[in-house]
Amino acid sequence: MAKRGFFAELNHQNQLAARRQAQAERAYAREYAAAVRQAEQAQRQAERAAVQAQRASVAEQKAADREAKRLHVEAQLAEVASLNAQLAAVVEDLDSILSATLHVDDFVDLEQLRVNAEHPPFGRTDLEVPTPPPAQISAPPEPVFVEPEAPKGLGGVFGGKKKHKEATEAAQVAFAATHQAWHVEASAVPGRQLQQMRDRDAAEQQRVAELAQARSDYDRECEAREAAAQEANRQLDELIAGLQAGEDSAIQEYVGIVLGNSVYPEVLSVEHDFIFDSELKELSLTVLVSSPARLPSEKEYKYVKAKDVITWTALPKKDLKERYANAIYQVALRTLHEVFEADREGQINTIALAVATEATDPATGLEKQTALVAVQRSAHRSWPSIWPISSRLPRCSTSVPPYPKAPTT
Repeated sequence: MAKRGFFAELNHQNQLAARRQAQAERAYAREYAAAVRQAEQAQRQAERAAVQAQRASVAEQKAADREAKRLHVEAQLAEVASLNAQLAAVVEDLDSILSATLHVDDFVDLEQLRVNAEHPPFGRTDLEVPTPPPAQISAPPEPVFVEPEAPKGLGGVFGGKKKHKEATEAAQVAFAATHQAWHVEASAVPGRQLQQMRDRDAAEQQRVAELAQARSDYDRECEAREAAAQEANRQLDELIAGLQAGEDSAIQEYVGIVLGNSVYPEVLSVEHDFIFDSELKELSLTVLVSSPARLPSEKEYKYVKAKDVITWTALPKKDLKERYANAIYQVALRTLHEVFEADREGQINTIALAVATEATDPATGLEKQTALVAVQRSAHRSWPSIWPISSRLPRCSTSVPPYPKAPTT
């Protein structure tokens, strides 16, 4: 049995993303978001009121308690509105399984699946900046000997000259040491400048090498993306040619792409398994649908003020069974519609369709597949009446008018 191939899975993921975007823009989604925001705001107000009640004086306590209780009730009611909005959104999705596809053309233009390699920007632009030259090193200014000031007046008469001579000699000794240190430092400047240039040259060589390596890695990754895109487009060319030639594998891949576009509500998982017989021009298709346990069993949420609890009313078992049966019949009709409408070349004459579900067998504890609906339909007949093959489902006789074949291009 065939499952989704590369292009089918790629298309399916694109459709999932598109559906999420469409759901976010639908009216009920906005209502649900508004209800959630209102519930969160009411909850915050209730919490603030409770804190204020604790801080209030005895005289203010009763009024603060009343306000806190009022806001708490509002928060609970807002939460109920949020839950009911979410439940209504799920029910609307289930009720519109078939109508969601009747207003769109299910034909898939395979040329739209061509792949273009998309390359991210080069990530090491920092390596494109050359290493700056080192700052110029200047030698300190040469020290100048300053002779101590000679004594004047009486200071020169009473031993001043001797003291001046001694001070001059000491200054000369100190100056000699200072000048020698300066000479050593000044002599080292050319060597330091040379070392700086060497260090800069080494850093520049390392930068150039790292840039070359980064560029090489980036180019190799781009080439790999280009090769992957070319390979995908080569496979697409083979698929298009095989589809025109009526090859089994190509038709099966195309059916997988078409059904990959078929995105269902989150509470109802749907998987397709199929095989095509080119001699009979018949598609044998099994649709595996999740069990009724995943469908919401709540009818409505409500707030019981006396008990300060949020509770819900259970949907009657009869209504839950009908909701599931309605979803199953819509899945069957939708699948037939999508495949036949997408088959503009008329490659498929007949579809042998079965809708089944898997559930745990209470007797064995193992997963057991149960067939729910079976139908065989020709492309040249109007919509069929669907007969269930499981006692779980009532009979469904559809009254959907036949749709015209889309023009062949």
